[in-house]
Amino acid sequence: MPEKKPKGTRTGYTTGACSAAAARAAVQGLLDGKVPDSVECLLPNGQLVAFKVEEGYCRDGSAHAVVEKDAGDDPDCTHHARLTADVAWTAQPNTLELKGGAGIGTVTRPGLGLAVGGPAINPVPRKNIEDNIRLIAAEQLRRRGLQITLSVPDGEEMAKKTLNYRLGIIGGISILGTTGIVHPYSTAAFRASVVQGVEVAARQEQNTVVLTTGGRTEKFVMQELPELDESCFVQMGDFLTPALDAADRCGIFNIVIGGMVGKLTKMAQGETITHAGRNPVDVELVADIARTIGAPEDICQAIAGQETARYASECMEQLGLEYEFHVELAKRVIATLNNRYPGRFNIAVLVCDFDGNKLAEAGRTFS
Repeated sequence: MPEKKPKGTRTGYTTGACSAAAARAAVQGLLDGKVPDSVECLLPNGQLVAFKVEEGYCRDGSAHAVVEKDAGDDPDCTHHARLTADVAWTAQPNTLELKGGAGIGTVTRPGLGLAVGGPAINPVPRKNIEDNIRLIAAEQLRRRGLQITLSVPDGEEMAKKTLNYRLGIIGGISILGTTGIVHPYSTAAFRASVVQGVEVAARQEQNTVVLTTGGRTEKFVMQELPELDESCFVQMGDFLTPALDAADRCGIFNIVIGGMVGKLTKMAQGETITHAGRNPVDVELVADIARTIGAPEDICQAIAGQETARYASECMEQLGLEYEFHVELAKRVIATLNNRYPGRFNIAVLVCDFDGNKLAEAGRTFS
């Protein structure tokens, strides 16, 4: 019998990974005339994982498949959600049309990096779905295309337990996930692993720890700071305060924070846990940052009327103030943390975009 993982450490799969698996199973059904009982799916992080297909059939030139989400030890409102894909051939060669059906949210506001009026299917899951389909249907796609409709039974009810409505996503859940894997970020086990990472750096006699919010930001700062030992880099997820408290206890003075606009705004507004579901972004703070760097007042008012920091970032890019905005944001993070930990740290902040490209830095000069 395989060894059971300790409670609080078991990983699960994102809505994006389960949707990709359902879509791949349904397309396999179109190709073979029968939807398989299980399907292999390539995750965004490169893992190949087998998913059980809970329901599948082919009918009148279309195919239907369902994969149930297992969130591991970080169950949220989408735990056991039935991610559903319905697929059919179209006449347009080499074209994949991804649509949102019942239970998938609709985007009604800018600032999410998604088309207003379109389904709330984030870019990484969207690409992952396409990649999996092309892996098995490349030959057929030379002659025709596919329409893929994702849906989630009870998705509208699930969405009421999220902050989607604050983001302008209505009518259902979002299809999310940058790696395909759900880590138990909300558990004591993950918090302990963050603290342990800082302690490991201290035991290696490092005087700097680099705290990142995830895999993309860690890759970004590793490229920016190649001179640092690997032990200096700690993925803190949402647990900024436990990480800083550990650094303070261990006598680590130099702190580098790598992040993107959303998490950094949470830090600047003083959130001790930066999880998206905890508290909304302080859009008045974001508007004030824009105002400080000289953005027009009507733009600042528009930012204050939205719900995401990303919207402000997009506005600043259009105005040619993207660099100045992110520098000021980084400075606000440093000021907030210096106020909380007076005289205890030398803090620097590196900011990247959603593709891992550097936007700004503050706190020191990096060579």
